[in-house]
Parts: sequence; structure tokens; C-alpha cells
Amino acid sequence: MSTSPLAADVNRGASAFRGRIGRDARSGHYAVPHRYRLHLSTACPDGLRLAVGHSLLALDGSCPVTVLPAVPDRPDGGHAALLPLYEASAHHYTGPAVAPVLSDDWSGRIVSTHARDILRDLDRFAYDGDTCLYPCGTESVIEAVERMCTEGIEEAAQSAGRAGTDPAERAAALEVLIGTLGRLERRLLDAEYLVDDRLTAADVELWVTLVQLDTVHRCHLDASAVHRIAGHHALWAYARRLAARPAFGRHVDLDGISRRHHGRCQGLEAAGAAVQILDWAGHAADAPDTSRR
Repeated sequence: MSTSPLAADVNRGASAFRGRIGRDARSGHYAVPHRYRLHLSTACPDGLRLAVGHSLLALDGSCPVTVLPAVPDRPDGGHAALLPLYEASAHHYTGPAVAPVLSDDWSGRIVSTHARDILRDLDRFAYDGDTCLYPCGTESVIEAVERMCTEGIEEAAQSAGRAGTDPAERAAALEVLIGTLGRLERRLLDAEYLVDDRLTAADVELWVTLVQLDTVHRCHLDASAVHRIAGHHALWAYARRLAARPAFGRHVDLDGISRRHHGRCQGLEAAGAAVQILDWAGHAADAPDTSRR
């Protein structure tokens, strides 16, 4: 796969850098160890996905990670530590310096700020051979899971918990959410993982989405809705199993997720806030820290 040119729309007020990692030196950015660096916050779902994927691929030695604060320190929602990278990468850049970022230490510029592109490109790096997040022939299935997580869980949960939304719209959004969870539940009744009985990017995507559902979106749902969500026992058992794995559980920053949520969210807390589905802190504690960083 060839790399696409680095691009940024400095007038949108949001990052849009989408360079890609290529296979060899003929590409502008190629997969060589010790050239690239990840900048992320694990309190952000995109940052958490990348942290988990980075650990699964055992890239600690070849692509270091700079962990950023849970709450950005600039009024525009960006990180001061990332501003030099943004300014070096786009002339007169005026948007927020947001994470996550994959940067090129050789040039001091940004390669990409698109989380899913970054995860796919990390999968192109040399790794230990035990894990491949995008096995050949699974891309379309993984993309389908990504859409289910984005539209059927994330967006549906936001709509179901949004204050001021018409009750009929909230009910419809909740039914979309429950229906999506039900389809995933049926898939996991007799399978350990979502795709080809092996751990892939689909599992990283779904697991992080479930973390967000229980730690963020649940707070804006009523208790009845949360009980319906929690009733998908195979799905939450799957989330619990993954949370107990070091590559997953040790990256869960519950305090950071809470501070980020309260710093950004304007919604009203509902009764579901008191109905925790999983003990994320307990399962994360069960995951030993095997980090080589």
C-alpha cells in the first residue's frame, strides 16, 4: 500500500493529517524501527485503542509512546505538548493540537492523526509474529464491526442519553443500541473472539467501545436501560476476559476517563450512573504490568 500525502485543513479547527506508512524506502514514510512515536491519552477512546493495539503488537522497543494528560491543557481542547508538531506540519496552523498523533522523529512532523489509519499502519511494523490485528481476508469484517461500534453503540448510546431529545427518539436509539448488542452477544455465545476465533482489531474496537459504554454513556441512561444493556452476559464476560489481559487492562485509566468526561460533557446524569456493569478497576488490577517502557 502506498502512502497518501500528508494533508491538513487549517481552517476547519480540527486536525486532518492522514499520511500513511508504506512498505519500503520508496514511500515517504516507511516502517522502520525507532523512527515514529505515538502521542496519546488513554482517557480518550481513540488513544485507548492505540495503546492496546501497540501493546498487542509488542512495539514498545521500536515505536515509543508519549502519554498525554487526560484533560487537554489548552482552551481550544488541544495539548500544548503537541503544538510544535502541528506548527511544523502545517503552515500557519490555527486549529487545536489534538491527540492521538503518530509523529516522525526524523522530520519532527506529523504523519497522521487518524486513529484507525494509525492502528492499521502499526500492524505493518515488524512484530513478534504472534499477533496480527488485520489478518488477510478479515478487513471487511473488521470494518463492519467498526461501523457497528460507531453507529450501533456509540452514536445510539449518545442519542439515547441526550438530554432534551424527544422521548420517542430516545426509545428508538435505545432499541438500536440493544439490537446491536444482541447481535454481538449471539456471535460471542460460542466464540472467544469476533473474527475467525482469533484476536484482531475488531476485538480492540469492541472492547474499547464497551469501556466507553459502561464508564461514560451509562451515566446518562436510566436504570432500566442499563439493566437491559447489562443483560448481555456473554458480551460482558468477553469484556471481562479481555480486561484481565495485560495489553488491555493495564491501560484503563478510570480516573482519567471520568475527568475527561466531566470536562467535556454537558449532559445530565441519570439513574443509570449508579448501576456499574463491570468492575473495571478490579479486572485491570488482575492484569499484571508487563510493560517494557
